[in-house]
Amino acid sequence: MVFNIKPYERSIFELIQTAAREQNVAAYVVGGYVRDRLLARDSKDLDVVCVGDGIALAEKLASKLTPLPHIAVYRRFGTAMIKHKDIEIEFVGARKESYSADSRKPAVENGTLEDDQNRRDFTINAMAVSLNEEDYGKIIDPFNGFYDLENKIIKTPLDPDKTFGDDPLRMMRAIRFATQLDFEIEISTYKSISKNKNRINIVSKERITTELEKIIASDRPGKGFNYLYDTGLLHIIFPEMAALQGVEIRNNIGHKDNFYHTLEVLENISKETKNIWLRWAAILHDIAKPPTKRFDQNLGWTFYGHEALGAAMVPRIFKRMKLPLDSKMKYVQKLVLLHLRPIALTNDEVTDSAVRRLLFDAGDDIEDLMTLCKADITSKNEGKVIRYKDNYKVLTEKIKEVEEKDQLRSWQPPISGDDIMNILKLPPSREVGIIKNAIREAILDGEIANAYQPAYDFMISKAKELKLI
Repeated sequence: MVFNIKPYERSIFELIQTAAREQNVAAYVVGGYVRDRLLARDSKDLDVVCVGDGIALAEKLASKLTPLPHIAVYRRFGTAMIKHKDIEIEFVGARKESYSADSRKPAVENGTLEDDQNRRDFTINAMAVSLNEEDYGKIIDPFNGFYDLENKIIKTPLDPDKTFGDDPLRMMRAIRFATQLDFEIEISTYKSISKNKNRINIVSKERITTELEKIIASDRPGKGFNYLYDTGLLHIIFPEMAALQGVEIRNNIGHKDNFYHTLEVLENISKETKNIWLRWAAILHDIAKPPTKRFDQNLGWTFYGHEALGAAMVPRIFKRMKLPLDSKMKYVQKLVLLHLRPIALTNDEVTDSAVRRLLFDAGDDIEDLMTLCKADITSKNEGKVIRYKDNYKVLTEKIKEVEEKDQLRSWQPPISGDDIMNILKLPPSREVGIIKNAIREAILDGEIANAYQPAYDFMISKAKELKLI
């Protein structure tokens, strides 16, 4: 591995070196930037530790930059942040930390570079690069992080029980880094996560969800969820998903393991999209299978209504996890509710009417729904998968054909409720709703054309039927 830096970054390092010399302090680049540069990954965040006053060093550097950058100072934490061009530089004085059992907020005091490296979460994040004249560019690696980087290992620098006991969020971070970098968690570190899993309860829901979403956003999120399940963390932070695991057998009839099926769907969809909310829909599409599971002597295992119950569970899960309760949540809820519809259509001869209804209900999210449904085609029976995918292609073409012909996406009937009241001289009433719904259903069923005059004539006919005129 080679520590490659860009010319712009090199110029920043030289300015930090000059500023540190003028402040009479030692300065080092530490953590994620060092790791990512050794892995030839881009990094926009630069963490600088100085053995001295980090805020004063940040202010000294800022005075040397053009244009003069804004400095965000956090005196309570002894840190300062500079944004310059497309890079963020955070400064902190070297420190050592001590923790109490009921908090992940440490007591902090000034320390040495060694103290600062000791408090780091993993060996690959504990490496430092000197910015000082006497040993400029030297990698200081007391925990053999370079070796772990080369061998793709996540390992704590100190006793993992202490590392995770001090800050339990590091357990989530271990799994997140293993997932993002496609590394493996070293065995004693892994066992310690299982041992200390209940410590995660002192961490805020927001911080847990931030790490969880970084796992979900990775290229292979299934790896992270396997780690979460196997260590027991998933049972604590996301019990509904953990409940999907397992196969029950009655009369020699079993059902598929819905946890591993969900991971397969998530992996499938992650190859197609980086849309985090579509990935959430993949995670939640079968979330209600455990409470809807029934065994029927004639049909075997059934999960009737799991799509509707799953959609009802989405707001509760989002609220508990501190996820947004806005249009993003409604989008996920809609996809969970509708995820069986396209698959059901591939089992039958596709009618224009069924496609119209699907287009009406899915609206602008039809492509995302179809992406989810394609990802949901999983089976050990290769012939079944091929058949479903062939039918899926037929349905996709049919949707395109009907959409071009009927223009039903985000569609509203050509006659509104207000039109009905004005034309028929009716007050707001149950009858207005009946006529409005009847017009919509007639258009979706293909009984009348999607145009004003046919809808008007149908409205008059329906009003006569209801003895309103």
